[in-house]
Amino acid sequence: MNDILPEVSGTWRYLESILHEIVQSYGYAEIRLPLLEYTELFERSIGEVTDIVEKEMYTFLDRNGESLTLRPEATASVVRAGMTNGLLHNQRQKLWTSGPMFRYEKPQQGRYRQFHQFDVEALGYEGPDVDAELIIMTARLWRRLGISRIELQINSLGVPESRLRYRAALIEYFNGVKSQLDEDSIRRLEQNPLRILDSKNPDMQAIIEAAPVMLDSLDEASKEHFGELQALLDAAGVAYTINPRLVRGLDYYSRTVFEWATDALGSQGAVCSGGRYDGLVEKLGGRPAPAVGWAMGMERFVALYEACGGKAPPRHADVYVVAVGEGTLTRAFAVAEELRDRMPGMRVDVNLGGGSFKSQMKRADKSNAAYALILGEQELKEKHIGVKPLRSEEDQASVALDELTATLEKKLNWATGYPTQN
Repeated sequence: MNDILPEVSGTWRYLESILHEIVQSYGYAEIRLPLLEYTELFERSIGEVTDIVEKEMYTFLDRNGESLTLRPEATASVVRAGMTNGLLHNQRQKLWTSGPMFRYEKPQQGRYRQFHQFDVEALGYEGPDVDAELIIMTARLWRRLGISRIELQINSLGVPESRLRYRAALIEYFNGVKSQLDEDSIRRLEQNPLRILDSKNPDMQAIIEAAPVMLDSLDEASKEHFGELQALLDAAGVAYTINPRLVRGLDYYSRTVFEWATDALGSQGAVCSGGRYDGLVEKLGGRPAPAVGWAMGMERFVALYEACGGKAPPRHADVYVVAVGEGTLTRAFAVAEELRDRMPGMRVDVNLGGGSFKSQMKRADKSNAAYALILGEQELKEKHIGVKPLRSEEDQASVALDELTATLEKKLNWATGYPTQN
């Protein structure tokens, strides 16, 4: 499990703010969910014959003997919350959530046992238009951040009936090459043969490549749904590749599945994945309701942004208050509070721990603030304050304390909401 230190957390906060802005511009509202759920929720939704449930979940008994699990993903929790809070009956919901998830798996680049996801779900929407909206939304995110080393792959898994036909075809094929299958694939063969297609074993790839293709078993309605999705993506100018081997690792997907993958992060190529899970609500005991969504691993998202040359805008102190002399610190605190009141969002650092004028100015410079506000005994007596530029060649000025806010608004271009520290 990984600490996110201050030098990195600024990038996280910046990318999260962009995500919040984009999903809200499409009309999605935030929902906040507990970290713990009953284990049965994930066994029923994800599927018992999955690596997540079999090997990776953090599960324990509480003091009442109830089996609880730290959430390994968010979709099942979103659906559970919709059902238990009456959000799904004759309603449609567009929701997003984010936070830590937990899986006991081998740590590697961009993957930790506590990791973070950003999750977007549309519940109650049946047509391919919402599938397209979710994909177009993510394409907008990449454009906004200048991320180009990413590719969209799409596929359709059809409805349960067509998946049963495909399942039978897979079982027949894999039984014919059973002697070449690895242990995990043999175990999955009768229970969930589609999971064999998701194998990461290099020795299995040639066998998987020769397996029957899901698209050949699609029902007519799913073919039409998939065709309309492609038409909408084409019209929006979103490039994609049809990957017939894309099945996703969770049992609840149907029809549309998609994945944004990159070559910038080594073997951990998937950054954002999702699809349609029309049967999940009914599977968890609710009335049938269509649903679709995607999840993004924040660790990989941050790594991809940096790999593509992205840097979060620097967020340093706007001003640093230097206080030298008897009685100046009290007034410095008052000045700082007044600036924070009148200029919301401004970062005002007040020198703490005393020190000479020279040492305080060194701290001011190290803070990367645009200006040092200098308050000495003489300034205190005259009700003025020195405004010394730290990042430009302009001259130091002496400003009346009651004119300080107006002066800084002008110097920092604060009225536009985008302070300039040049």
